[in-house]
This record gives sequence, structure tokens and C-alpha cells, in this order.
Amino acid sequence: MPELDPVIHAESRLRAITTLNEVGERNRIAFTKLQKILDMTAGNLSTHLRKLEDAGYITVSKTIEGRTPATYVAITPAGTAAYAAYRLALHQLLTTELTEKS
Repeated sequence: MPELDPVIHAESRLRAITTLNEVGERNRIAFTKLQKILDMTAGNLSTHLRKLEDAGYITVSKTIEGRTPATYVAITPAGTAAYAAYRLALHQLLTTELTEKS
């Protein structure tokens, strides 16, 4: 039976990495925009992004734009691969369960 990546499997992290996967490896998204899209508090989103960052699935970069700090988030090649593997494992798991029930 396929194993689901526990780092990605948590609902909030799954939503975050799905969004970042759609943004793509060559692009990044502002933390505040991601927060708004996911409708999460800053603290909650930060906690989940830290787990994804610790796994090497995303990068978080902080910069100053004018006089204002800005944080950007992007998926890494490892994150893209992990997300693709997660989706495949989930598909296989669901397909196996459906086949066994028939």
C-alpha cells in the first residue's frame, strides 16, 4: 500500500503546497497573498510553512521593499517532486480501495 507523506498530508500544509505548486518553481508568492488565499492566520500559516521548509519542500525569503519588510514563499524542486509523489500515492490508494470494494 502506498505511503502518504506525513509532512504534506496535514490539511493546512496540503492546501499550502498545492497553491505553491500552482504558482510554480520559477515564481514566488508574497506571504500575505498566500495567507489571504488560504484564509489562515499569520501564525498558523507560519507554523505550517516552517514544517514544509524544514522538509526542504519550500523556501521562505525575507527582504525589504522600500522600508517595508516582505516575505516570499516558493516551492522547491524537491517540493514539486514530493507533491507529485503524494498525488500519485493518493491516487493509487484510492484506486486500490475502489478496486477492492468492487
